[in-house]
Amino acid sequence: MTEKLLSLALIEPEIPGNVGSIGRTCVALDSQLQIVAPIPFEITDARVKRAGLDYWPHLDWIFFQNQTEFFAKNQGRRIVLTSARMGIPYHEFQFLPQDVIVMGKETMGLGELLKKEFPVVHLPMWGKTRSINVANAATVFLYEAWRQIGFPKGL
Repeated sequence: MTEKLLSLALIEPEIPGNVGSIGRTCVALDSQLQIVAPIPFEITDARVKRAGLDYWPHLDWIFFQNQTEFFAKNQGRRIVLTSARMGIPYHEFQFLPQDVIVMGKETMGLGELLKKEFPVVHLPMWGKTRSINVANAATVFLYEAWRQIGFPKGL
């Protein structure tokens, strides 16, 4: 597994277009995408590729068969969970190099994982919505993490 400075993990994603969009963001930010099964579509699905456009071949990604495998492979790295409403507001949280930012299912979030001993961050919302689209939220979290640890030189 490639050691990227930051990684974003999707636990059981349900919507191919979101995976494609998040993959494109990961390529733009040189961050690894980790996908944890089960998922209801094939990674080769045209909807994933369409959302990721021609960037998908440049994506550093890894597929895990289950959460046990995911946690075993990320041992030694800090796992940062995300939630629609609970945890520390993302702008008050201190992201670190090697963090793995974890996003949950579009319909259910991270569920039981939120009860584990990991830091949890969220995007503040004060309007009349339950949550932000997972691809949009992933972009905010990754950009904030990069801002805090320092964008690559020469940008």
